[in-house]
Amino acid sequence: MNSLRRLLLAFVLPLYLLDQVSKWLVVWNFSPPAPGSNFSQESHVVVENFFTIVRVHNQGAAFGLGNGTPWAPVVFFVIAVVALGALLHFWKRGAFDTLLLRLAAGLLIAGILGNLTDRALQGFVLPAYREEGFFSRLSQGYVVDFLDFRIGLYGKLFPASEGHWPSFNVADSCICVAAFFLILSTFRSEAASKADKEQDEA
Repeated sequence: MNSLRRLLLAFVLPLYLLDQVSKWLVVWNFSPPAPGSNFSQESHVVVENFFTIVRVHNQGAAFGLGNGTPWAPVVFFVIAVVALGALLHFWKRGAFDTLLLRLAAGLLIAGILGNLTDRALQGFVLPAYREEGFFSRLSQGYVVDFLDFRIGLYGKLFPASEGHWPSFNVADSCICVAAFFLILSTFRSEAASKADKEQDEA
């Protein structure tokens, strides 16, 4: 478990803090979306027609799956908790035995923890629900997405998007990079197995 502690302190914690600080800066500096909407009316253009900082409330999963439904906050909260438990279980069993897999595990933990924190806390700071009960505010939890990129090819494939890739955050980026590392590790393992097999046959 010492290696897990080192990973958490040296790798996961900085990424988690970067995710949370960036999200809270957006929450504190952008007005919340109007009732019935997921998008704040405020935005900050960083690079014209390419990169904008926005404030989007996402109660669902990737690409807004389940967004706006009454079940999404609870279901995705539970999924995140189960995913963290599964990662710890597989770590104890030695599944993350290479540097690439350990980096993937660290990125997954940082990403899942970052979005899980949002789902647990963000509903409590919404002005419209300040007088509501604990569970009512918890059920309003959402993930803060704020990175908005406009990509020409994406706009051609999905004209309704006007080229805007679905907004995301640092935690989402960690999860996506982790997925890439896991796929890369799989290919490397297959290549190594094939090389060993050829060597044995020779």
